[in-house]
Formats: sequence, structure tokens, C-alpha cells
Amino acid sequence: MSRPADRGAPADEASAAEGEPRRPSGYVEVILVLSCAAAFAYLHGLTGKDVASATANAHTVQSVERALHLDVEQAANDWLSDQAFLIQVAVYFYRSYYLVIVGVLTWVFFSHGEVYLKVRRTVVALVFLVVPVYWAFPLSPPRFALPGIVDIVAAHDPFGNASTAAGSGPSHYTAMPSVHTALALWCAYAAWTALRATHPRAALLPWLFPLAMIAVVFSTGNHYVLDVVGSALLLAASIAAAALWERLAGAHPRTHPQS
Repeated sequence: MSRPADRGAPADEASAAEGEPRRPSGYVEVILVLSCAAAFAYLHGLTGKDVASATANAHTVQSVERALHLDVEQAANDWLSDQAFLIQVAVYFYRSYYLVIVGVLTWVFFSHGEVYLKVRRTVVALVFLVVPVYWAFPLSPPRFALPGIVDIVAAHDPFGNASTAAGSGPSHYTAMPSVHTALALWCAYAAWTALRATHPRAALLPWLFPLAMIAVVFSTGNHYVLDVVGSALLLAASIAAAALWERLAGAHPRTHPQS
């Protein structure tokens, strides 16, 4: 018969006793996530400065897509340009998607602590793995490299931070891969990982989010089809990196919550 004190043991202690991953400290996680976001923003700002290479790479990507009959960017942009209501939806979606990222990470932390470290390691790996790609392959987006493409986000920016001026910032030339799409894919992956064991059908619904993001980045003139392919490969590499991270953490256990 269990003692009353046993029934009142904290959930984290019970999980630790059963060998399940312990949920890290919330304060530590906030500091860690904010530090990673700041580091990514700084490193991102150092990339994509070679406009000539970015333009040449854009021509190469366009040629490949034409050969594969994947060049849908112009048609998608033309269609959205005639949809006044959907333009507003697309622009707000493009600008505020980070709220979904924060929401998913917070929800997993509080409601599905058993998978939190896995999904957090994946997103940290994602934002740092993308930086070398930006450095090695600067790419001008369709809104700068394809004649006739309307920069819809810039023209209807609700926050007044228009992106019309080519050369006004290095992030304009880091279209490969699409980090908007990669992070949207991560959101779906995180929610799917949390729900698949207990709610397998509901776990499929989060994948609608990256599908919507893909439609938005095409139609607003921000990315090519091959950028989205690169985003999927980036997520796969990040999942693999997180799995390696987990094995290394397991091989060197610590007395405090895992990183």
C-alpha cells in the first residue's frame, strides 16, 4: 500500500522515477529560446550580401524550374494580385506566423512535456543549420528576380515595414530555403509528435498550416518551388540532428534538467 506522500509526489519527480524525460525549467527555456533567436538574427544579418551571386543563382533556379515545369510563382502571384480580401489575409499570415511558433512551443512545454526536448532541439537545430546554406547559396527571391512579380507583402504591409527596396537588407537575398516554410513545417511536426500517440487523426490537422504557408510564399512573390523543397530537406536534417543530440545527451547524463 502506498504512503500518502507517494500519491502527492510532483509529476516531474514521478516522470524521472519512471525514466521519462524531465521537463526543463521554464525560466531557463525562455532564456535559451530568446538567446537562440537573437543569435540567429545576428548570423542571418551577416549572410546574403552578395547580390550578384544571388541574382545569378536566381536565374539558375528559374531555369531548373522551367525545365521541370515547376515555375508556378508568376501564375500564383497574378492570381493573388486580383484577390483584395485574400491579399490582406496572406500578408497578415506572412507577417505574424511567428505567433504560431511561440504558441506551439509553449503548448508543447506545458501540455506535452514528454516530447518538449525533442521538438525544441529540432527547432534550434533548424535555425542554425539554415545559416550555412544562406552563406553558401545567396538567392534573390521572385519579387526581385522575376519581372512582373508584385511584392504583395511590401505593398500591403500592415506594420509599415515594407520590403520593396532591393538591397536594403541582407535577408532579401536568403530565399533558399524558405525559413517561413521550414518553421511552419516544424510547427506541424511538433504538434504531430505531441498528438500522434493519443489523437492520431487530430495529429494530421497541423500539417494544413505549412500547406497554407507554401501557398502564401508562392503567391506573395517571396519564394520559389525549390525553396520549399529545400525547407523540407532542412526539417529532415534538423530532426536527424535533434536525434543525435538526444543520443549524446543520453550518453552523458547530468543531474540537472537536460539541455
